[in-house]
Amino acid sequence: MTTVLIADDQPLQRLGFRMLLQGTPGMTPVGEAEHGAEAVRLAAELRPDVVLMDIRMPGMDGIEAARRIVAGGGRTRVLIVTTFDLDEYAYEGLRAGASGFLLKDARPEEVIAGIRAVASGDAVVAPSLTRRLLDAHAHQVLSAVEGPQTDDPRLRALSEREYEVLVAIGKGWTNTEIAERLVLTESTVKKHVGRVLAKIGARDRIQAVILAYDAGLVRPHG
Repeated sequence: MTTVLIADDQPLQRLGFRMLLQGTPGMTPVGEAEHGAEAVRLAAELRPDVVLMDIRMPGMDGIEAARRIVAGGGRTRVLIVTTFDLDEYAYEGLRAGASGFLLKDARPEEVIAGIRAVASGDAVVAPSLTRRLLDAHAHQVLSAVEGPQTDDPRLRALSEREYEVLVAIGKGWTNTEIAERLVLTESTVKKHVGRVLAKIGARDRIQAVILAYDAGLVRPHG
């Protein structure tokens, strides 16, 4: 059973999500929060598998709430909800540690699929879309650097091949593309990706993409 905490300041939106979850086998809503601080408190208390987190809420917004929930180190993953697919808030949410985002007008089956994906440890946002988000908004946050910042201790733990794979992940390449360009089998790529994520402490590929940007391994286009 996948447990879900709904965090949204709009009563009708919460009702819609609750009805959807209650009508889906294997899903159950365990609580509702009207603002970020309440979401953080309930996440610590209820330990849901997933928090459906609205971004724009009074007081503590969904971004800060997501950051605190993820920093808590528990199993709970955050799936943020936004109005626009390239909203700067979605970008900040990903940097805060969310495992992906959904649009508020997503179809019911997309919402359920997203929750299931996040609960199982996958990321909802495709690496290529994460790259678009970063390219669109990275200039607002990332400092200008001339080259890779290899002093990051997380990078020093990587082998030469793992370093290449991290750069490829940062570029938004799929496992198939990495296999073709680095002349490896897909099964080998999957093993490398798993080791990279473990060594850099990333929960998923999204966080690996963000590290690649922060470390200067990949630069924004334009």
